[in-house]
Order: sequence, then C-alpha cells, then structure tokens
Amino acid sequence: MQRYIITTERLGLRNWNDSDLIEMTALNQDAQVMEFFPSTQNRDKTQGFIGRMQKHFEAHGYCYFAADRLDTGEFIGFIGLCTQSYLDDRPTFTDIGWRLKQAAWGKGFATEGAKGCLKFAFEELNLDKVYSVCSLINVKSEKVMQKIGMQKEMEFKHPVLGDYPALEVCAFYVIEQPH
Repeated sequence: MQRYIITTERLGLRNWNDSDLIEMTALNQDAQVMEFFPSTQNRDKTQGFIGRMQKHFEAHGYCYFAADRLDTGEFIGFIGLCTQSYLDDRPTFTDIGWRLKQAAWGKGFATEGAKGCLKFAFEELNLDKVYSVCSLINVKSEKVMQKIGMQKEMEFKHPVLGDYPALEVCAFYVIEQPH
C-alpha cells in the first residue's frame, strides 16, 4: 500500500521509491514527453532526479511527487512542488510542475493533481505564493497554469536554456494564497 501525501479524486501523489526508476526513465526517454526540454534523460540522470526529489522531500516535506492513478495504481509521472533558485530577483521560490507519460495526456490529470498540490501548498505548508515556469512554446503546460488559477507575471530568458533558443523564452506564472 502506497503512502500518499496528497490524494485527489483520481490521483495519489507520494514520495519517490527506488522502484520508480524504470518507469520514470522510460518517461524521460520519450522524445514527445521531453519535447520542451533540451534533451531526453538517461537512467543515470533520472536516478539523480529521483534522489534529489527524495532529499527535497526529507528537507521540506514536499517535492515533485510521483503520481499514481488511484483506480489502477499505475505510475503516470510526477506532479508537485519544488524549490527553485535560478532567478536573480528571486533567490528561491516554490515551483509547481508536472511531467506525465503520453498515456495520461488529455485526461485532466495535470490540472487535477496541480489543484491538489496548490491546496496542500496553501493549507498544509502555508506558502504565500506558488510559481510555475514553462517555455512559451509549451502551450499545453501554460493552459494548465491558467486552469488552476495562476496569473502570468512576466516572460524571461531562462538562464540555463541560453543554448536552446526555441526554449529560452519562458512564461513565469504566480498564484497567491487565498485570504
């Protein structure tokens, strides 16, 4: 039985298990899933990501959570929150993000899971604001940001995407804790 940190109507979000490596590597090696990233990721990079998420969870009580369908137990990718620190004017901020395998696309899972993460961020973690970033050409992710109530704050050139002109210009969205 998985220990879920967040549950929604159809999803369970949890900390990572070492057994997630095979499925997450397959997801990270899917060129369509990784279309808006500089490259696909191999097993070693995926293992590094999972390790970072496990450490982030231990330190903060949240991470980009592994996401499972509750009806089947199927691993579908990640949806969650993670501290980021690549913008000069914001030394650290909490990002909400998602990456799902193709079989989970178009079913509302990203929106549903992200709404659950925002509720967790504001009610359990007591965060004031949550941010989200995507390349401007990633229209589907930007639509999810809008569906969950986020507002576009700015566009910027991502400091680590300078070698990838098609990806470099990003949208930066924010949502504040409702009062």
